[in-house]
Amino acid sequence: MALDRVPRRVGVVGYGRLGQSLVSNLLAHGPELGLELVFVWNRNPGRMAGTVSPSLQLLDLADLGERHPDLVVEVAHPQIIHDSGAHILRHASLLVGSPSALADPATEHQLREATHRWGHTVFVARGALWGSEDIARLDAAGGLQSLRVTMATHPDGFRLEGPLATVPRTAPRTVLYEGPVRGLCPWAPRNSNTMAAAALAAPSLGFDRVVGVLVSDVSLPDMHVVEVELSGPPGPTGHRFNVHTRRENPAERGAVTGSATVTAFWRSVLGCCQLPSKPGIQLC
Repeated sequence: MALDRVPRRVGVVGYGRLGQSLVSNLLAHGPELGLELVFVWNRNPGRMAGTVSPSLQLLDLADLGERHPDLVVEVAHPQIIHDSGAHILRHASLLVGSPSALADPATEHQLREATHRWGHTVFVARGALWGSEDIARLDAAGGLQSLRVTMATHPDGFRLEGPLATVPRTAPRTVLYEGPVRGLCPWAPRNSNTMAAAALAAPSLGFDRVVGVLVSDVSLPDMHVVEVELSGPPGPTGHRFNVHTRRENPAERGAVTGSATVTAFWRSVLGCCQLPSKPGIQLC
């Protein structure tokens, strides 16, 4: 059954594992859902050779307006959001697959301004964040006091920068970082997206008060483990509301994205295609 609402014309920015999966799904299932793939962009155009029709290849991201997209899906790198997010929003709504980019206050402000100027939406994919709707509802009701997200995987699964890149990862289990999510995102832009999504789901805490923990664990060669711990204020008896979830996501060794996250991202694409376009940032 076709989706009832726009956007219908979809562009994909990034052609790694997630991008390839999205392009495949859009080509195979898009027509029956009322969705049309209108372009694919990749930093290295050669990666698209032989698998993406030349007519769909967009060589210069600055020219995306010529394809008249309704939704642009970013699955490349946070730098794309920093550099081109506002430009994309001039032409279409934007589904952000690298929400760690929004830890930069200037980028978040720039995107929010662009959504109001052009009437489009920044959607943020929940990715590997289990229970995102519950977190958002609890936060909106004023019942969230603390939120902590821990992501653990094999040392080969990290793409770290700056000071984190030099932290030894030879011990069986090493805590690479523990602190505000805002401080983690610049140094682990591809390994902190779940934590960034949590910060956006809980705006009362945000990037400065949601705690992110990054753990290198040699016992997890084919698994990403994400634990979410949250608490609310004390009740009448003095006890706090507490939730602790653990998500074990199968992943190829060295992969940044787990298998279940690929499926969840496709559902995010379909979900935001059913939502009206309006200014602001919205989890999807």
